[in-house]
Amino acid sequence: MFSRGTFYAAPGFRSRAAILSIAAVLLLPIVRGDAAWSRAIARHSPKHHTPKLAALTPEPFIRGLAASKLSRSKPSAAACDPAKFRIVLDVGHTAESEGAISARNVAEFVFNLRLAQRIVEKLKAEGFPKARLLVTEGKARPSLFKRVAAANALDANLLLSIHHDSVPDSMLEEWEFNGKKSHFSDRFSGYSVFVSRDNPDFQTSFRFAELVAKEMKADGLQYAKQYTLPIMGKNQHELLDKETGVYRYDQLVVLRMTRMPAVLLEAGSISNRDEEVEMQSPERQEMISTGVTEAVKEFCDPRWAILGPP
Repeated sequence: MFSRGTFYAAPGFRSRAAILSIAAVLLLPIVRGDAAWSRAIARHSPKHHTPKLAALTPEPFIRGLAASKLSRSKPSAAACDPAKFRIVLDVGHTAESEGAISARNVAEFVFNLRLAQRIVEKLKAEGFPKARLLVTEGKARPSLFKRVAAANALDANLLLSIHHDSVPDSMLEEWEFNGKKSHFSDRFSGYSVFVSRDNPDFQTSFRFAELVAKEMKADGLQYAKQYTLPIMGKNQHELLDKETGVYRYDQLVVLRMTRMPAVLLEAGSISNRDEEVEMQSPERQEMISTGVTEAVKEFCDPRWAILGPP
């Protein structure tokens, strides 16, 4: 989550009119999906391949200018039909603004993209064909509004933003890896889940956040406890669920400006040298993607977790 020059809060944009006026002039992010869902944003857009992304993702992306077509209706998560349920997996940061840098000099964006892809694949395999990957281009702050506009334009039922954690720069230590200077902090580790009370459906957001966090805990993972500590300064946040690690972060743009329930998952700390290695492993990625998928199943229909799909 932590990176130089990256801003997540938007205290000056509280009115819907302000949000729409900003969104109307921004290019929407790249959305991977089938033609039926992409038509909502691709009618005016050429296909575009980003070289950095092409090496990581096998399928082409589609981006478009469609903020003026934002739907005014608020999708409902009630009475979920898995075949129609639209969940967006938002890839945190961009290829141009890569987020935190890991202890071994790998950009957070690479971790985010890889894990989000895996979650989308798992969701589709488990009966949610409308799961979509949302990849955004551009610099840090403008990209926040682009991803919000895209999610709203797609009338998603749920948004999960995927990130990997670090610590504030003041807490980092220097070391050398493969002959290159890098930075690390082994002091903290673990996942964390964030929600915003300013989201138009905070209760539903919190419900899904708890489901995700419970799945992480059930797999034996520990949540990151540093956000409760005074040493975090402005990055200190209220812990809403001390059992599972759900935090309150009202000012996060991607959580407060989307019109659907929205949750942000910090999957683990990549500034921690041991946890970075774990986050790179297929086993940990499979564990997290399975946990998220189980949380979506229960969110969609609590009976699914016991009986399987209808």
